[in-house]
Amino acid sequence: MQADEGPAPRRRGWLRAARRPLRRIVIIFILVLIIEYLVIPELVGASKDLYLLGRVAVGWLIAGLVLEAASLFCYALLTRALLPPHGRPGISRLFRIDLAAAAVAHVIPAGTVGSAGVGYQLFTSEGLRGTDVGVMMATKGMGSTVVLNVLLWLALVISIPLSGFRPVYATVAIVGAVLLAAIAALVVGLTRGGTRAARIVRAIGDKIPRVGGERLEKIALQVSESLRRLTHDRKVLISSLTWASLNWLLDAASLWCFIAAYGSLINPVGLFAAYGIANVLGAIPVTPAGLGVIDSVTPVLLVSFGLTRSVATLGVLTWRLVNFWLPIPTGAAAYVSMKVPRGAGLRAVRRAALSELTARGAPAAAQPNQSQPSQPQPNQPQPNQPQPNQSQPNHAPAEDDPTGTPS
Repeated sequence: MQADEGPAPRRRGWLRAARRPLRRIVIIFILVLIIEYLVIPELVGASKDLYLLGRVAVGWLIAGLVLEAASLFCYALLTRALLPPHGRPGISRLFRIDLAAAAVAHVIPAGTVGSAGVGYQLFTSEGLRGTDVGVMMATKGMGSTVVLNVLLWLALVISIPLSGFRPVYATVAIVGAVLLAAIAALVVGLTRGGTRAARIVRAIGDKIPRVGGERLEKIALQVSESLRRLTHDRKVLISSLTWASLNWLLDAASLWCFIAAYGSLINPVGLFAAYGIANVLGAIPVTPAGLGVIDSVTPVLLVSFGLTRSVATLGVLTWRLVNFWLPIPTGAAAYVSMKVPRGAGLRAVRRAALSELTARGAPAAAQPNQSQPSQPQPNQPQPNQPQPNQSQPNHAPAEDDPTGTPS
């Protein structure tokens, strides 16, 4: 009987083992297709228009850089508004944590999951309760998506009489409606059916590094209660909507400045329509932060609103240098700065970066040795010897530490 049942578990084991490599192969294949058919044609087209760099307006470039920094700072203010006032870190540390999380989101596919784990770890290391951090991150993610879709729909309603209807509007409206419906279902499930929604969230949380399903289930139950309170707290609600809106609007204004740097002024409503459509499509978790999707869709839509192909391509590529690529080294520097005391010097920064890399590589290197029996040391009790302190419990992990390390 056991011989008949042996092949089935073995096949399931092989399928489980092959699932992750297959997923990576599919993601890499999709990335290659996007780079081949979307990114490379844009770069080739931009190379023919490099003569425009000689006529670029530096003032508009500086304005675009400042507006992009202000957009990221508004995102940190949104984080601050959603955290409880008691024990909340300063805005400088919140800003650096958001930058570090953004750097992770920009380097891995479906980076929101990885950035959630890093952000959760950094926030809880500042002394914040894990439930408060989970509530903040969930509310911020859902609220920011809702704000973007509402702003996009307003821009589309205004732009249709000015520039006419385009077929892509219907696609974006459907995608936006699906996103909003999913968020609405999640909110309703959390507020009215918290237990069932918590079980679903637990299954998702098992795949998020450094968080875990059990902890995320606890957070989901807390989210349901916090969402009820948030709807009745007008001050927090208004400030959150304000900072979320400014985060998107200032980012779009940064794109407008980079386009203006190449000598073209575009209608802000049409620009935000193109910007919003590209960001909604880029939210599909295939590439890191919509890499390739936003870079190729935005110029095409801007051309439909009256820009020349050369200006639209160079303007978007310049904006993406600041919007996508610059936060990666900036976020890495922000992460290291939180690990080094102020005024410690460059040597301390290098030492902290090296120790962080060593700490992350240590578990993988030590794992094979865990299966080998260790030789007893002179000061250690032998297996057959009685241990007087055997009944004493070990140190329990901290309540809100996602890594489970002793406090």
